[in-house]
Amino acid sequence: PAPAAAASAPQPMLELAPLDVLTAGRTTLSRRLEVSGSLKAVNTAIVKARVAAELKTLTVREGDAVKAGQVIGQLDATEFDWRLRQAEQQAAAARAQLEIAQRQLTNNKALVAQGFISPTALDTSVSSEAGAQATLQAALAAVELARKSRADATLTAPIGGLVSQRLAQPGERVPVDGRIVEIVDLSRIELEAAVAPQDLPGLQLGAKASLLLDGGSEPVAASVVRINPSAVAGARTVAAYLAVAPHPALRHGLFARGSVELGQTTALAIPLSAVRSDQARPYAIRVRGGLAERRSLVLGATGLPVQAGSGSGPWVEVTSGLEPGDLVLAGSAGLVADGVRLKLPAPATAASAASAAP
Repeated sequence: PAPAAAASAPQPMLELAPLDVLTAGRTTLSRRLEVSGSLKAVNTAIVKARVAAELKTLTVREGDAVKAGQVIGQLDATEFDWRLRQAEQQAAAARAQLEIAQRQLTNNKALVAQGFISPTALDTSVSSEAGAQATLQAALAAVELARKSRADATLTAPIGGLVSQRLAQPGERVPVDGRIVEIVDLSRIELEAAVAPQDLPGLQLGAKASLLLDGGSEPVAASVVRINPSAVAGARTVAAYLAVAPHPALRHGLFARGSVELGQTTALAIPLSAVRSDQARPYAIRVRGGLAERRSLVLGATGLPVQAGSGSGPWVEVTSGLEPGDLVLAGSAGLVADGVRLKLPAPATAASAASAAP
């Protein structure tokens, strides 16, 4: 008698709150691609030493603003001054030798015309004058090289911006191509994000994005401006570059994360939190005749609902397993076994009765 009485006893009923029940319906989803990466200034420059010398002065420090062509430092130019003077003296000597060769050539031409010397001697004078001319040109080129080395001792900013690093101190001897100062231009900032190959078909140039900087609370607008044609070896990802709108909080090297809008689609969808994944296939718990019924789902794209009041969490497209108007248990209801009796809230009960009426 005891087992028979237990079998005939009514099953317990699970009472649901209004937030535990939702209705599946067609929803417009904004498909978005999550991205993250470091911010990089489009224009950066590193001032390097073009000649090996001692750093005599450096007038800028980190955070100082500079303009393009501004003198920011000076290398010791004593050695280059003497080399320039030496080259100028050699050029003067070559010019004097050329004048001598030209006078000799003029005299020999007159002597040949009068028959005092042979034409062979005239040819020798012509060759001497040509050699003196070439020697002068080489000396003048050496003067220009020495003058350029003297000018390279003056350090100038190649671009306008802010000094981000000071890599050398006055008194140090810097080698050729030694790094002295790094300058960044914060007027144009880009985000370099790694995109998986499967997400590339939906990513288009000009797509709008919203980014959140580390330590920031306000989103910053951005847009896709370039997509690298090559994949990164090893990672097999493709770099996409997003131009970030000007903002006072932008800094070179900051980390940012956000999402790129890929488009909108209208389909049958439910919140992603209502999809259960504790089994081999994703499923949802549908309310059918006051009982819980597990329904296997075939899911599509994920996105954010455009309609107001749909919540801020992601929704997912349901291509198979549910029909428009089905009552589904939200994620807040927890795991409910198949066949459990459910007590719906009053509005949900009324809506279920209306949908069941012929």
